[in-house]
Amino acid sequence: MKTRFLITLGLVVLGEIYSFVLVRSAVRNLPNPWKAILFGLYILLTLLTWGSLFFFRKIDWAHLPHMARNIFVAFTIGFFVAKILIATVMLIDDLRRLFLGLTFRLFPSAKATTLSMGEGISRSQFLKSIALVLGGLSVSGFLYGITNRYNYQVKKIRIKFKNLPERFRGLRIAQISDIHAGSFDSHDAVLRGVEKLMEQKPDIIFFTGDLVNNKAEEIKPYIDIFSRLKAPLGVYSILGNHDYGDYVQWDSPEAKAANLEELKQIQAQMGWKLMMNEHVILEREGEKIAILGIENWGAKANFPKYGNLRQAYEGLAEKDVPFKVLLSHDPSHFDAEVQSRFTDIDLTLSGHTHGMQFGVEIPGIKWSPVKYVYSKWAGLYQVGRQYLYVNRGYGFLGYPGRLGILPEITIIDLA
Repeated sequence: MKTRFLITLGLVVLGEIYSFVLVRSAVRNLPNPWKAILFGLYILLTLLTWGSLFFFRKIDWAHLPHMARNIFVAFTIGFFVAKILIATVMLIDDLRRLFLGLTFRLFPSAKATTLSMGEGISRSQFLKSIALVLGGLSVSGFLYGITNRYNYQVKKIRIKFKNLPERFRGLRIAQISDIHAGSFDSHDAVLRGVEKLMEQKPDIIFFTGDLVNNKAEEIKPYIDIFSRLKAPLGVYSILGNHDYGDYVQWDSPEAKAANLEELKQIQAQMGWKLMMNEHVILEREGEKIAILGIENWGAKANFPKYGNLRQAYEGLAEKDVPFKVLLSHDPSHFDAEVQSRFTDIDLTLSGHTHGMQFGVEIPGIKWSPVKYVYSKWAGLYQVGRQYLYVNRGYGFLGYPGRLGILPEITIIDLA
């Protein structure tokens, strides 16, 4: 973690230095007052973005107009990413020039040959132009991503299992994850997503954690919407790392415990069966499958390990159930425990990563920066006979948008 922090800090510092030099160079030949206005605007925006970070906890974000807040946050993220991209391109140019300088010192004839060839626009000028374009695309891209935060995509897959009981073949599962109700600002948009899910006519619905950002009160305005999630075999849910209230200050331990209890009661009010390190048996005409649900268990970044899969298994061995589905919020649990110790679990459903809400998903290319932390971060994975599906998230957190990685409703047909 320390190494990653230092690398990130180094990139940010380089980004600020290179961006300052690049912008100053880009406006140098402009006539006044445009040169002063544009360069002054760049300095002002830089100070505003850094100021928002340093005084983050003192700003009353909740009471700012939603659109103004969303635009500011998206711009700030895009601005910082732009500077890192600029630093990368400019560093490549500096290394290129350093290499050429050393080459020309060692082989003077190479310089004459290079000059005689002619370059038209210099490579340095070309790379500076590329850096400016990438910076502009970053800022505009993250601003555009705001428009996708409720652009729910239905992802349909079909998975075949040899050991699935006949009476459960054709079972349609709907999965959503990471609602993060505290980030929402449109009831109608959230409702459209729920209606889109219900149009799929699932037999059973699973929610795999992070109902709120921090506090139970965040979901209250949306209880009526999520109460509409209904399925013949029921709606089952688990807790994610954000549901415990670990990321805010509480007046007392009792207040924190009361918040979690209220969140549990709200899920019951919505008709959801919250699973706390336990299992349930579903039966059709004498054939059975098991659903196991655990509390949050993460193997990365010091995320809490409240989950206890052994506890969820208690009493299951005597019930002779050939097929098992596990609900576990954090996909790192699959690699750390499930595939090594609980090899009779057939399908694990997770969320947590959001696909970082940023990346590229086009035919043949699937990439997000989150892949460098989570090897299994979005979609379907198979290890041996076991499957893991990682939902990209229904809501959003931090960045109020989705760029390349859209909010997801998963439909899994068992065969």
